[in-house]
Amino acid sequence: MNCVCIIDDDKELCALMKKCMEQEDLQVITAHSGVDGLFFMEKQKQKAPLSLIVLDVMLPDLDGFQVLQKIRERDNTPVLMLTAKDGEDDKVTGLSLGADDYLTKPFSIKELMARVHSLIRRYTTLNPGFPIEADCITLKDMVIDKTNRMVFVHQLPVELTGKEFELLSFLASNKGQIFTKKQIYTQVWEDAYAFDDSNIMSFISKLRKKIEPDPEHPFYILTVRGVGYRFNREA
Repeated sequence: MNCVCIIDDDKELCALMKKCMEQEDLQVITAHSGVDGLFFMEKQKQKAPLSLIVLDVMLPDLDGFQVLQKIRERDNTPVLMLTAKDGEDDKVTGLSLGADDYLTKPFSIKELMARVHSLIRRYTTLNPGFPIEADCITLKDMVIDKTNRMVFVHQLPVELTGKEFELLSFLASNKGQIFTKKQIYTQVWEDAYAFDDSNIMSFISKLRKKIEPDPEHPFYILTVRGVGYRFNREA
């Protein structure tokens, strides 16, 4: 379960945000000062990594900017900053210190939750070391996000066509299993096999150029001579 830490001295707002997030299956811890927030974050990290920190700028001890600096000394967990100020300088300061997004009070819960889910999705997808709960296939240097139909190699997005994504997803979902061209065509194209080997070979070639470190010596999609293809079980 993704865990969010909220640091805000407005106890009523904290309670409201906590309730809304928990209704959407997020685990939430709250703190009402910067010192307590840093303490609770460290305590939580001993159990499981945080997915997001919601941080108010105006706090009674350390301000949000000081807390953000200390967070960035330790990790890259995304930070959504909250402030009652709408001055450009505050936003520039927060972003320059490493904040990932900024929300000005008062805000709607709907907008808050949209930003929360967006930041968590980006962080968990782009961070191979994070335990991903979404429908993703995590490989050696690649993440295939089946839910959002996105592929990342070395944490960088790779642009694939619809069929290229479906082909990659199918093979990666069955690592080590050998498939003939007919089986691949039937599964991916969901059509009767038309003896169109050249079409499948062309798709494999284009896909390799986009995902393989060395397309001439593939690591992920391997050719089984005289039979078809398989996805490397060591990936």
